[in-house]
Amino acid sequence: MTSSPVSRVVYNGKRNSSPRSPSNSSEIFTPAHEENVRFIYEAWQCVERDLHSQKGSERGLVEEYVEKMPNPSLKAFKPVDLSDLKRRNTQDAKKS
Repeated sequence: MTSSPVSRVVYNGKRNSSPRSPSNSSEIFTPAHEENVRFIYEAWQCVERDLHSQKGSERGLVEEYVEKMPNPSLKAFKPVDLSDLKRRNTQDAKKS
């Protein structure tokens, strides 16, 4: 039984220190949490920009990693929609 290779995008970016953004929700996040979220968001934006800009060229800053032998236990893995999960948790909290 052969399965299709698993691919991941790898980006080696640097963290930018930027001022803390104000929170628009009733949830309280630590400055470290906000910094991590901002870093991941900004790094992913760079990955997407670099990936789209290097279409057709050989290699750039972004390289897609493809596992040669994917882990069979991850075959049934389904990604989680974090926006949907947060929305459902917020709705559940309001019902309580």
